[in-house]
Amino acid sequence: MKQIILTGDRPTGRLHVGHYVGSLKERVRLQNSGKFDEIYIMIADAQALTDNAEHPEKVRDNIIQVALDYLSCGLDPEKSTIFIQSMVPQLTELSFYYMNLVTVSRLQRNPTVKSEIQMRNFEASIPVGFFCYPISQAADITAFKATTVPVGEDQMPMIEQCREIVHKFNSVYGETLVEPQILLPQNQACLRLPGIDGKAKMSKSLGNCIYLSDEPEDIRKKIMSMFTDPNHLRVEDPGKVEGNPVFIYLDAFCRPEHFAEFLPDYNNLDELKDHYRRGGLGDVKVKKFLNNVIQSELAPIRERRKEWEQRLPDVYDILAEGSKRAEATAAKTLADVRHSMKIDYFENGTLTK
Repeated sequence: MKQIILTGDRPTGRLHVGHYVGSLKERVRLQNSGKFDEIYIMIADAQALTDNAEHPEKVRDNIIQVALDYLSCGLDPEKSTIFIQSMVPQLTELSFYYMNLVTVSRLQRNPTVKSEIQMRNFEASIPVGFFCYPISQAADITAFKATTVPVGEDQMPMIEQCREIVHKFNSVYGETLVEPQILLPQNQACLRLPGIDGKAKMSKSLGNCIYLSDEPEDIRKKIMSMFTDPNHLRVEDPGKVEGNPVFIYLDAFCRPEHFAEFLPDYNNLDELKDHYRRGGLGDVKVKKFLNNVIQSELAPIRERRKEWEQRLPDVYDILAEGSKRAEATAAKTLADVRHSMKIDYFENGTLTK
């Protein structure tokens, strides 16, 4: 069986460091590993419209922004197919068929859907399209017969629901769809990076993000204003590392060589944490170190982005060609699905047989 990846992002804003450590960095590693036959990276504009239907310009304006972030992080259009979701109409038809295999109560129990509804204050009036996006996501994954879906921890319930849909479809109509496996970040700190305000999740809508395209001074200001241990009021006070966003970010980004370059007083992150716990280490010093670490990580990404910004016609062509290839692949899967469901009425005269 071919090894195939499908993953993507909603174009509701520029991508941030949570996207980077949660999936983007891993996508680039997998792309360059040589272990996968096909890689599809989707800009999920149709999904973004489920809660931005009245502001389509927000989605449209950010498609190129997300594509620029992809390319600047190292996604290579020669190795990965980067495409726009709405340019693959077969995904909509697949979603329609899958809706018959999922109950309303099952969608209501999906933890990701529940938390997203709460975050957007949709409790009283949930758009149907938003409510059904686990089904749409299952269509996205199965259309490309993806075997692997690299995502963050918050997407685990979505992949589980996709697997349920695949199992139900294959049970009813015969073996047709491929059951995907989720691939989580290996670094536990990358599973769910908190916002700089200490909130549980970094989110564009909450305004608590460090963006991949932020200028160095903007990054520095955001890091220096980060939430830390509220009880660590003086340098000599013992500090709490667990749940402290500054140390969570260091867990996600810091490498041993960073200490030799930026903070030679310590050999590794464990020594820094121990000093903070026993007191005598101020938040400012730790934040300055984190700033240096993140600046070193994002500087080459930012430079590549500026280069691609000078080549916007090429970015356009990459998206157009990728969408064309993605549609061709999805069309083959849709043909298989229609055949299994016995609704390919005019193929080889099957309606009268």
